[in-house]
Amino acid sequence: MTQISVVVPVFNEEESLPELTQWIHRVMQEHGFSYEVLLINDGSIDRSWEVIQTLASKNEALKGINFTRNYGKSAALDAGFKRSSGEVVITMDADLQDSPDEIPGLYYMINGGLDVVSGWKKERHDPISKTIPSKFFNGVTRWISGIQLNDFNCGLKAYRNKVVKNIHIYGEMHRYIPLLAKWNGFPKIGEKVVEHRARKYGYSKFGLERFLNGFLDLISVSFVHRYKKKPMHFFGLLGTLSFLTGIGITAWLLGEKIYGISQGVKVREVVDQPLLFLALVALVIGAQLFLTGFIAELMTSNQFKEPEYKVDEEINLDF
Repeated sequence: MTQISVVVPVFNEEESLPELTQWIHRVMQEHGFSYEVLLINDGSIDRSWEVIQTLASKNEALKGINFTRNYGKSAALDAGFKRSSGEVVITMDADLQDSPDEIPGLYYMINGGLDVVSGWKKERHDPISKTIPSKFFNGVTRWISGIQLNDFNCGLKAYRNKVVKNIHIYGEMHRYIPLLAKWNGFPKIGEKVVEHRARKYGYSKFGLERFLNGFLDLISVSFVHRYKKKPMHFFGLLGTLSFLTGIGITAWLLGEKIYGISQGVKVREVVDQPLLFLALVALVIGAQLFLTGFIAELMTSNQFKEPEYKVDEEINLDF
């Protein structure tokens, strides 16, 4: 079995690929590792795929996967995870900001008994417009997830092979792989301070919108984890509370009317009470939530997830 699989999502990085693959090869040779590098071309509009083809023709350890269009980093990682054969799977970005010299340290930490090791870019070479939102994002994620990592956004991570084979990532979920690993029964998560290099070629492909998408995905992954198997527990609880509220208000209005008649006191008609309409809304919402829960239960019991990406071509892969 191959010792290390390096999974590298690629989007418009034609200039950095030759240097990156040579650097990885040198590190592997120096430490005597058997390895493979999976380069996933995520719909690049430059010559990235042509460069991958050329590099792979000279080194069988380099394997290429070409998407039909841009599907995002999570899809690229998911495709790489499915095709990786290494005992330890390491992810890194293609822009040379992640140093391949960190690979041996990450490998030995996984071999030491950890399931996941996340890189921590303690000293960053990014503008303040990225570092401040990143600190806030990481703080909120630590609070919600309970995982004490300093840098969920770091692309340089290492995983035991069985971890990546037991998780499915999509959307912007790549930030939460440690969280997904923990919830899937792999709780041994560590952290390693890694070198963060200044970008050498091109420009960053990510904007501030990734932080908003990240928060939305954090809410999504938390919800799915808790209620994926039993969505009725969520929708049914809300539906019950809403339905009981509607019944309670209606009963109170009717009781008030009956009491007023028995005491000879003139009381407004029930249909003239604004609270009646609130009760009706609560009853309707309760019924809708129950129906949503039933439909979600049916969907859960019959679900079959296909990959959210299409592969156009593969190189040096028997899959």
